[in-house]
Amino acid sequence: MAEIQAKGRAVLAPLAVASLVLSLFPIVYLHVASAGQISPISRTISDYIFVDNGTGLLAVTALSLAAGSVVLLIALFGAGLPRRGPITVLVGLWAAGLTVATVFPTDPTGTPTTMSGAVHRYAGAVMFVSLPLAGLLISRRFIPSTTVRRLSLASGITSFLFMLSHVPVVFPGDGAVLLGLAERILFAVLYGLLFALAAALWRDTAPRGRTGEVTA
Repeated sequence: MAEIQAKGRAVLAPLAVASLVLSLFPIVYLHVASAGQISPISRTISDYIFVDNGTGLLAVTALSLAAGSVVLLIALFGAGLPRRGPITVLVGLWAAGLTVATVFPTDPTGTPTTMSGAVHRYAGAVMFVSLPLAGLLISRRFIPSTTVRRLSLASGITSFLFMLSHVPVVFPGDGAVLLGLAERILFAVLYGLLFALAAALWRDTAPRGRTGEVTA
């Protein structure tokens, strides 16, 4: 049974990596194509729906990222993760948040908040809290990797800073709006966390329980 599970992880981990890599191409393209139109400092990634082909390309990014995360979760089941538990719920919330945020787009900057914009905002809040917590639990119980633990902590701190960056938007003042920059840093750290999880599974270094410390 252990050999079958190891072979399953050997297939699923590369599949997850492929999905994560695929999700990067559309968003990188949108950054390049919209240079001078969408500020990466003050505007969020969701604002790319307002550029040519932005809605479809952003959907590819979000759904590929969600799919890759679900594949990683399935691989974790093979590493001993219970199918029912907080980690499964948290990763599910992360993937669901990405999907919901895709279905309910954000509002244009400076316009009143619509139902779609409100759902988009709350879906983002849920997913940005869920994945860092899931990473911390995974690093404590199933993949004792210092890299996974540090990236989980970094993503949690960055998520808090991203929430804090909303203050000038909610309470306008003279301060610079760094919403877009904070979100991009957060996504970079979250991608690092997902790739680190995939790498640990790919190397088959995910023991059942706390049997040793992995430094990579």
